[in-house]
Amino acid sequence: MLTWLRSFYRPAPAAPRLKDEHEVARLYRRWRWSMFLSVTFGYGFYYTCRLPLSVTKKPLLESGALDTAQMGAIGMALLVGYAVGKLLNGFLADHVHLRRFMVTGMAGSALLNLAFGVNSSLPVFVALWAANGYLQAMGAPSSGVAIANWFSDRERGTRYAIWCISHNIGEGITFAGTALLVAALGWRWGFLGPGINGLLVALVLRFTMADRPRAFGLPPIAEHMNDRAPSAHEMSVPVGELQREVLTNPHVWILGLGSALMYVARYAVNNWAMLYLQLEKGYGNIEAGFVVGLFPIVGSLGSLSSGWISDRFFAARRTPATVAAGVLLVAAQLALYFGPPQSPWIDRVAMGAAGFAIGCLLVFLGGLTAMDICSKRAAGAALGVIGGFSYVGAGIQDWVSGTLIKAGQGVDASGKTIYDFTRVKYFWVAASILSTILGASLWGSERRAAAARAAARAAEDAHTAADGHD
Repeated sequence: MLTWLRSFYRPAPAAPRLKDEHEVARLYRRWRWSMFLSVTFGYGFYYTCRLPLSVTKKPLLESGALDTAQMGAIGMALLVGYAVGKLLNGFLADHVHLRRFMVTGMAGSALLNLAFGVNSSLPVFVALWAANGYLQAMGAPSSGVAIANWFSDRERGTRYAIWCISHNIGEGITFAGTALLVAALGWRWGFLGPGINGLLVALVLRFTMADRPRAFGLPPIAEHMNDRAPSAHEMSVPVGELQREVLTNPHVWILGLGSALMYVARYAVNNWAMLYLQLEKGYGNIEAGFVVGLFPIVGSLGSLSSGWISDRFFAARRTPATVAAGVLLVAAQLALYFGPPQSPWIDRVAMGAAGFAIGCLLVFLGGLTAMDICSKRAAGAALGVIGGFSYVGAGIQDWVSGTLIKAGQGVDASGKTIYDFTRVKYFWVAASILSTILGASLWGSERRAAAARAAARAAEDAHTAADGHD
């Protein structure tokens, strides 16, 4: 079995190098678009199989199938499984066939959603959602490695920022589309619908994705785009050693911790905002779905504009932009969680502002900065480490949030069950404040690292020029 798995996921062998420049240009043009659209929309649909629990919590609560603490345990199982998968699959993604890895995760997650929709046992729910977390973690590393291999250094920031809207695509479809499905057909179809759709998406990805450029006999992307190629030292070092350098880089650890705390805020919205708006502010299921739907929709604008913001206002530095987005996130949370009651427009504006801030932070803290400071050949490992931290934070959030909401449960004078969200709201805001502080701690080191990279490039260019004169 292990031998078969190694053979199945082994990267496609390098084809003989093409000499026809027109054919090289044609193949790159075709597959760069196909790969980019596949990982962007494909990963977006991953999310539709990750978030069904978020929009079915009130129906599950009202049916007596689960209470908030049990839902928190199931949510934590998914996120811990995802954290483990993000770390392991990040390292594996540098060594596997990208299409097969991505399709496996999508198809497997879809099947687990179908299984969840026809079960009623809490232990089965926990086991299914933990396994779903691991399979979900095949998507982001595959996408990151695909972007690193099919797009050059000078394109990567823009492409990565655009790819980040995949999160928002999936969240928007879930909070709006799946919410309508649940309202019409019941909570089970909140899982069955995404499961059926996920299988169809996996089938499409089977035909629209490929592996690395070398499988077509294409030159490395840096050579094709006349971009800065990796240094001779970087190309001579084994991938395993470059991955170890990722693990020993203190900046990666700081980014990981900051991202973990940012994911507390992000998954507080993804996993609990629907329930919060319904129980604390009196929204209906569909109305709450459309308010929460603003979070990913405006978040996509944050992701798309993040590169332009850092270039236009912060001289291409990521850290000041990260801090600015963190401050906006905290302000939006205060308005959403502690603003005046019965203020739907404040809720909508605050939800949109939080989405915009998170959209920016997903680009900066969530991966691009780590990819900037690590070797392209270890891009999967860099994303895996940051993703592992992020989803440990998200998993702890789900358990803590569910426990705090359960602790705030009471009964009013009429015998109706009520929930006090005060303590959990303080937890959500505090995490964002700490994340912003950690992001700010990289202010000076980012400037020094940029100067060191510029000096190294200048020395390498001078050495190349000297060799040319010889």
